Amino acid sequence: MSTNSDNSRFQTRDVITLSGGHAVHDTYSGFLPPLLPIFIQTLSLSKTEASLLMVVRQAPSVFQPIIGHQADRLNLRSLVILGPAITGIAMSLLGIAHGYLSLVALLLITGFSSAAFHAVGPAMAGTLSGSNLGRGMGIWMLCGELGRTLGPILIVSVIGLWGIAGTTYLIPAGIVASLILLLRMRSVASRVISAYKALTWQAALKRMAPVMIPLSGIVFVRAFMMASLTAFLPTFLTEEGASLWLSGASLSVLEGAGIGGALIGGWVSDRWGRKQILGFSMIATPLLLFVFLETQGWALFPILIILGFVALSTGPVVMAMVQESCPENRAFANGLYMGAGFALRGVAMLLLGMMADVYGLRRAFEISAILMLLGVVLVFRIPGKST
Repeated sequence: MSTNSDNSRFQTRDVITLSGGHAVHDTYSGFLPPLLPIFIQTLSLSKTEASLLMVVRQAPSVFQPIIGHQADRLNLRSLVILGPAITGIAMSLLGIAHGYLSLVALLLITGFSSAAFHAVGPAMAGTLSGSNLGRGMGIWMLCGELGRTLGPILIVSVIGLWGIAGTTYLIPAGIVASLILLLRMRSVASRVISAYKALTWQAALKRMAPVMIPLSGIVFVRAFMMASLTAFLPTFLTEEGASLWLSGASLSVLEGAGIGGALIGGWVSDRWGRKQILGFSMIATPLLLFVFLETQGWALFPILIILGFVALSTGPVVMAMVQESCPENRAFANGLYMGAGFALRGVAMLLLGMMADVYGLRRAFEISAILMLLGVVLVFRIPGKST
């Protein structure tokens, strides 16, 4: 179990092991966007109904503040250990689900598993990172992006080889990942053991409010952009005439570029300032999306690489800002951010699907870019220094 003497030291092995579990977990999370075009066609779904599937998967995340609050007082590492297995089983069964309600049930299971995993996991990684929080969050986010990179290309490859029912062949990997976490992380605490005394949740909320209020606005306007890029990118390219494999590969390219963005964004923010990195991404990402929408053919891929790098570089930056806002309640702060973020992204996802039904995906993407540009002013509302 972590001790006081470990609190300032970067515990490399444990951070990498925990982040490796994140990679496997989020590989399964990356299955749904490439599957949406198939579900839209086979079940005759509207874009709104398709976006509701994404919302259902994210809905249980509203419970993350509660989970995080308990994780500041109890050792909830079992939630992290079980995450890859539960999520892996539920997501791998999507291919043999019978009807829309079956999809909803499986995605709800995935949502609760993911909510618990992401409420506790980043706080554990932050604790194990000591004084190098930006680096630790960078590695955590890097592995998440690696998973979301592999997920789309893996699922479309499996479908290409064995058909939609072949998704069940992917179940064992999640179980193996959970077994490895069980063996390697059983002596690691999920909560901080230090001189800090956990605050009441009311006091923690008051402490975090000046940071969380503008960050929530940023998360909301950014959610439209991220829904466009991660949830509906394969559907958009399929409607533009691309094959299912190429559409899935495009998402892998985007997420793959985000690997570098997540790692470098976290490290650079330790030195240059978190607000500077966040502000740059808020301006550059929508401008790059406009360039992407005007690009055709193989020239799309270099744009996707740059876009993914810039858009996904802010994940560890924001998570570091959140945990720094209330170090006494690190897991609660992380759970509140993740829960609010997933809820806001769910609303944005639904609104984006509705806009796509009315105006088309291309126009919905353009509106998303404009909203993100307008959200730049919120960066200046975040109090304190930039680091």
